[in-house]
Formats: sequence, structure tokens, C-alpha cells
Amino acid sequence: MQKQTLNGMWTMHPVCKEEDTYMKAYGLEDSYQARIPGSVLSTLLDAGAIEDPYYRQNEYTARDLFWQDYIFERSFEVTQELLNQDVIQLVCYGIDTLADLYINDTHVIYMDNMHRTWRIPVKEYLHEGSNSIRFYFKSTLRYIEEREALAPADKKITIEASGAIAGNQYIRKAHSMFGWDWGAQLPDAGIFRDIEIQAYCTARIDEVKYQQKHTQGQVTLQVEAVLEGADFMKKYFMGKCSAGKDSSEEASHEEASYEETIYEKTSMEVCVYDPQGHLLDKHIMTTKDNVTYVSEFTIQNPQLWWVNGLGEHPLYTVETRLLTNGEETQIHKDRIGLRTFTVSRAKDQWGEEFAFMINGVKFFAMGADYIPEDCVYNRITRERMEYLVRSSVKAHYNCLRVWGGGYYPSDEFYDLCDEYGIIVWQDLMYACNVYDVTQEFEDSIAAETADNAKRLRHHASLGLWCGNNEIESAWAYWGNYQTQSQYLRADYIKQFEYILPKALKKADDQTFFWPSSPSSGGCFDEPGAENRGDTHYWEVWHGQKPFSDYQKYFFRFCSEFGFQSFPSEKTVYSYTEPQDRNIFSPVMESHQKNDAANGKMLYYLAENFRYPKDFESLLYVTQVLQAVAIKSGVEHWRRNRGRCMGTLYWQINDNWPVASWSSIDYYGRWKALHYMACRFYEPVAGSIVRIADTDTAERNGGEHFSAVAAHVQNETAQPVGVTVTMTLKTFDFKVITTATQHVVVPAFGVSKALEEDYSSYVQRQPRILITPSAKRVEDDTHHYYDKKDVFVEVVFTYEDGRVQIESDTLVPYKHVELPQSSIHAEVAGSADTYTITLQSNVYTPFVEVDFMDADVILSDNIINLTDDKPHVISFETKDVINGSFTDATDVKNRLRIRSLRDTY
Repeated sequence: MQKQTLNGMWTMHPVCKEEDTYMKAYGLEDSYQARIPGSVLSTLLDAGAIEDPYYRQNEYTARDLFWQDYIFERSFEVTQELLNQDVIQLVCYGIDTLADLYINDTHVIYMDNMHRTWRIPVKEYLHEGSNSIRFYFKSTLRYIEEREALAPADKKITIEASGAIAGNQYIRKAHSMFGWDWGAQLPDAGIFRDIEIQAYCTARIDEVKYQQKHTQGQVTLQVEAVLEGADFMKKYFMGKCSAGKDSSEEASHEEASYEETIYEKTSMEVCVYDPQGHLLDKHIMTTKDNVTYVSEFTIQNPQLWWVNGLGEHPLYTVETRLLTNGEETQIHKDRIGLRTFTVSRAKDQWGEEFAFMINGVKFFAMGADYIPEDCVYNRITRERMEYLVRSSVKAHYNCLRVWGGGYYPSDEFYDLCDEYGIIVWQDLMYACNVYDVTQEFEDSIAAETADNAKRLRHHASLGLWCGNNEIESAWAYWGNYQTQSQYLRADYIKQFEYILPKALKKADDQTFFWPSSPSSGGCFDEPGAENRGDTHYWEVWHGQKPFSDYQKYFFRFCSEFGFQSFPSEKTVYSYTEPQDRNIFSPVMESHQKNDAANGKMLYYLAENFRYPKDFESLLYVTQVLQAVAIKSGVEHWRRNRGRCMGTLYWQINDNWPVASWSSIDYYGRWKALHYMACRFYEPVAGSIVRIADTDTAERNGGEHFSAVAAHVQNETAQPVGVTVTMTLKTFDFKVITTATQHVVVPAFGVSKALEEDYSSYVQRQPRILITPSAKRVEDDTHHYYDKKDVFVEVVFTYEDGRVQIESDTLVPYKHVELPQSSIHAEVAGSADTYTITLQSNVYTPFVEVDFMDADVILSDNIINLTDDKPHVISFETKDVINGSFTDATDVKNRLRIRSLRDTY
């Protein structure tokens, strides 16, 4: 097979219609050089024609550019050798979105789905020598406006997702490109992935699929390859003979004849290589029907693929070769993992579990939800994706959920998840919307589903397909959905419980399908129920419930819950001027897409901390709040492992610099949450939970505590021994009382190690005794410490030598009299590794280490200094993501340290 790339330099033309004023208003020129893969925004940014849409309020100016149409065109050479091939196709891996294709000024096809791979026969439009290709991209903003106006009365859609431009459900384009409650409204357009010409004689490999059968000590691997040729010719002859009354018979005859030609001229062979690159076996494939070939391998002592934390992630390579007239004409290569994976929904004492199971082992899913990494999709590179996947592995994730309001990531994303052991929960691309299922729409989404299922099904990381994000629960519970037509409600069932499952089953009958998230199994049957399926929980945050509210619920799998924070001050500085640095300024509010979110952060701040002294301290405190909130939920659900079997917090990343629920901001800077995730998602992790005073819970909402319990969660296949020491201390590290317990935590289990009641040592107010004669006398027989002057330290010492320290206060930090800390820091090291040693003479919570003019991924951060011993953190120079250091002195000079006490 011959390939000819059309990537490279094209020319982009803004289209100026009579009614358009955009070219004049924004000073656009007639044409620009455009690098493909690319888009309107990337082209204009490369040319310096527009300012950064992420800066201040430039988003809105950039958004208005998309009321206009655009042309991308170029010329390319075609040789006679190419023209001699039987079939010539233009293959477009990403066209965004509404585009008319012209070759040599002849219209070829209209494209209307950015989620598809378009494979278009073009031989008849080409000639030897110079040829032209042109894409005319129509304004998606105009299109959805027109579609809304044309909607019939009985299918009028009157809702839109929060922060999004209305009407985005009418177009198969990433919904979040029209805005979301964390995303900019930048509905870009262009050729955002590779584009090439493919040509072949006789046949090409159209698809390869695999089936695995695991038995004791071996795996039977079946490889099935399907050739394109007969199917293509069938369509060709059906059209060619449509004028004749016996056209179908003629077409069938021609198809059979062509299949025989394929069989006579082609053969197939397949090779399997082990993860170390050694050839295991080579087979000549046998044909089932002249165009479908199969072969079966028995792999002894297979190297199984496991998720991160449970084992290695070896990948076997399968090469399928097509030979035409004895010569190799095409190689199809995949890397696959040998494993079984499903979602267990077994009945149990609490209802019905929702548990991931790999190679027969149920494991607790730990991770987050993933959104597109940029608003300009061609800027989402392998390097950026690998950084994010590696960051998730450092935080001990074993799962990422690809959210349904974005796009299907490139093959490279799934390759990385294969390599790093991350299971992908793959939403289909539908979120928080209502769809009018016309025949045209049905055909488009069925083809889209088949394209992506065939592309992704071989990946070891692909764990499950999910129909959509929050649409079933929206129809069941959201008030604005109840005003929509019942025809549209019926369309939901048709789309997500018939059309899409059918298309998936045909293309990928090996992967588990789940109708929606959250769901209890479909048909609007209590989606998000506590006793089955998966749940999205938002009472903490949207409902402004306290963090302790997490402990009231025992969801089977919590696939979405979150809490907002601002990004780091460096990120905020990148899109603001000094006069903008107030969270209620127009610029700051334009980078806050969730209505009333700034007020929610201030509400939670008032419930937990003292008001910060300046803007930078406020940004930092919101990150601490976010981290503590998510930590509270994750630890509670991990303590209830077995009943709950997974937590995916919302969200790991951003698509532009913004206040959001992410744990890593747009520029790759880790927030406090991501550092805490490294600890609360540790496979073997201790956690502590405060137990509310019964006498203050009713009066004070459970905000004061006298007892603390320590638990250990073990998400490994081996029992783990741990010594737990719980100590009540004053802020100057005086020990009031201590207790120690050694426990052995079973494999994939949880153990409660200690529970201490400190009511005999602490009290909120001086203790008053009421005598029978009603006289008030103070009890001075025992010295009580005020709760605001003490904290609890819990040290978990594991049998492998690892030490984990957790701590907390018995009253909210806003009521605690934290002493002013003076942290002593020393820096050592050179070349590859630097160490930073921190020491304090008083209790110092939430210590953040940062650097001026540099960004670094540290071994630990946002830590509590609970004793006067040195605490060492480190980093390697490869983990410096922005900037560089010359030596240890340079590191120390640029060191910036703060703690909670420094914020007021």
C-alpha cells in the first residue's frame, strides 16, 4: 500500500461574505500560512494575527471569529504510479467539523462529525501532476443557531449545559469547545489530526481484532483480519449498476467475482512477539470467506498485563501482513496486553457491587476524570499526554475516565495508558445534553461509534465503554429536563440503550458497556443509587455540605465528585495584570466559569480557615481546602472497601488557565490536591478520622471532636504489617499521651488499628460541675488542655520501612491558635538530584514548597511538620518542568516556603 502525507504547509483564507464584518473588525488578512495538523486558532496565533485567547478576556474576541467561514487549501503532486493503483483514498483522521471537500475544484463530500475517521474514495478526482485540495469550513456558531431555529415544536430543546453556548447538541463536535463550567467558549475549526492519501491494488487490511481465552498457565489468542476490497467494490458496483433493473443481482455477482479475485491474489500471515521482542510464532492465516482471515496462537506461561499497583504492564506485538501476488504490501501492527477485564455486578449484602476485575482480581479503582488538555486540539501532543499520564502514575492512579463532553483522544493516549497500567473508562462523546435522534443523526453516531471502537478495542487499557455523562440522571432528576418533550425522552432510550450498544457490540463485543454515568443499569431506574451502579456526588461543593457529609454515604463506585480551587499564582499571573488580581474582577470572573463558585470557595473558607491576608494567600488556601475535601471523601470510601470499589475525583486537568476542580492546572503545575493524592491513593495507606463529640454535634454541627480513629487500607495482593502510633501533642510538641498498636492488614483489605478518646485530656471550655445545690464550681482535680491548643499525630510505620504521618486538630483550623512558625530549610545536592530539609520548632500544617521562576515536581509537598525532626523532600532535575537550576545555592535562593499560619 502506498501512502502520501498531506500534512505540512497549507493556506488558510477567512471567507468574507457581504454580511460579515469580522475580517474588518479583527483586522484579518486574506490568507495565512497554516501548518497542518492545525486549526484557525493555531494558524492565527502562529501568524501573530490575534492575541492569546487565554489572556485576560481575549476569549470573547477569539470566540467571535467563529461566526465566520474558513478555507484551508493546498496543492500536491500525484504520480502515474499512484494512479495505477486500484483504489485511492483520502484518509482524514480529524476534521473539525462542518467541511465541504473539493479536489481540483470538484465537490467530493460534506463532512459533519469531528469524532470520525473519514476514508473517502478519490481516484476519479485526481490526475497526474499538480492537484488541488480545499476544505471549506462552515461556521459552527451559525449552524447551531440555524438548527435551533428550525427545530420542530414537539422536539424543541430548551436547555444547555452550564457555561456552554446553546445548540451545541446539534453538531458532532466536542461539546466543551462551546464552553463548559470550567472551559472557554472557543469552537475552533480545522484539520486537527493527520491527513494522507492511501492507495492499493486488490485489497488492504481494513481491521484486525483479537479474542483471548485464558486458562491455567496459557492464553489462546485468536487473530482475525478483514480485508477491504469486496465491500468497497460492492458499493462501487451498486452505484454503477443502479440504472439497471437487475442491478442488485449484477452487483452481487460482481462482488463475488471480486472476492474470488482477492482470494486468488492475496495471502495473510501473522507474527506474535513477546514483550521482550522475541518472535513467539508465525502463522499463515486461513480464510473464512475470501476476505476474512483467522489464526490462533497458544501462548504458554503468558506475561499478564496488570493495572498500576498490582503488577507489570507487558505488551505483546502482533504483526499482521498482507501479501499480494506473493509480495508484502501492508503491515498492520498492534501492541496488546494479555489480560481479562470486566466489571462485576454481583449481588451482595448491600445490593449489587460495581467492581473492576482484572485477571480474576477485584481491585479498588483510584483515579480521576480526564478532559481535553487544550482548547486548541492540535496542541495536545504526546509529550503533554505522557506528562499527565506519568503524573497520574506518580499519584498511584490505576484509572482515568475520559469524560464524554470532549473528544476521543489520539491513539498515543491509549498507548501511554497501556504502557503505564492505567485502565480507561471511556465515555462516548455525549454529556449533559438532549439530542434529537433523526435518521441522519443516527447514521452519523453509529458510524462514529464503529470508527472509534475499531480503533481502540485492542488496547489493554480500555476497560469499559460508557454511553454518556449525566444524561440519564438528568432526565430522571434535573428539573429543567422535565420540561422537555417526551419524544426527546424516548430518543434518549433509543440512542443510548439501542443504537449505540448495538453499534458497539458489532464493533467490539469484548468490552463491558455501561449505559450512562451515573447509572444503576439504565432505563431511568434510579441512576446514581447508593446500593448499585456508579454515582456522582456533588452535595459537597454544589450543595455546600460540610466535608464530613461524605461519611454519610457508602456508594458502590463514586465516579465523580469534586471541589474547586484557583490555580497557582504563577498561572493566575499569566492571564492577569496586577489590577485584575481580585477574585471578583471581570478578568478573574471570566476565568471562573462555574456560577457562584467564588462565593462557594469563600463559604468553605469561612467554615474552615481564617480569612487570608492577601490575594496570593487566598489562592493557596483554596487549594488546601480542595485537597482536604477530596482527601476526606477518598479516605472514607477506601475505609469501606468492598462496599465501595472505586473513586474517580473530578478532575485531573484543565484545558486552559482557569479556576476549576483540577488537581493539575493547564501549565502542568501540581495543585495541593495532586500532592495529597500521591498519599491518599498510595496502595497501602493509613487514614485518620475524627469522631464528633455527641454533646457538641447537635449544637455545633459536629465541628468539635474528642476521639480519633486510625485505619489502614491495603490494595495489594499481600498482607502488610504496620505499627500505628497515635499521639496527642501541644503545638510545641509536648507529648500529652500516646498509644501504639501493631496490626497485619489482609491483602485487599482494611483494618482499624486504633481509636483514642481524648475527652479526659481536652475540652472546649473549662469544665464546670453542677452540684445538687445548683452551685457552680470548677473541677480543678485534673488539668485539661484546650482543644484549640493541641493536635493529634498518627505515625504509620510499615514493615518495608516506609513511614507515613497524618495529623489533624480537634477543632476547625479557624479556631486553632497556631503559633507563628519559622521553618529552617537546607538544600543539598547537585547535577541530578537535590534534597530540601525542612525543620520547625512548632506544629506547622500544610507546608508548601515552591520556587521563583521555576516549576518542579517534588517527592512530597503540602506536608504537616508534626515534630522537630528534619523532614526531607527531594526532586530530580528531570522533574523540573519549567526553568532550571545551576546548583544547590541557586535552588535555595529561589526557594519559597509558606504554611497555613503565614496566610493571616
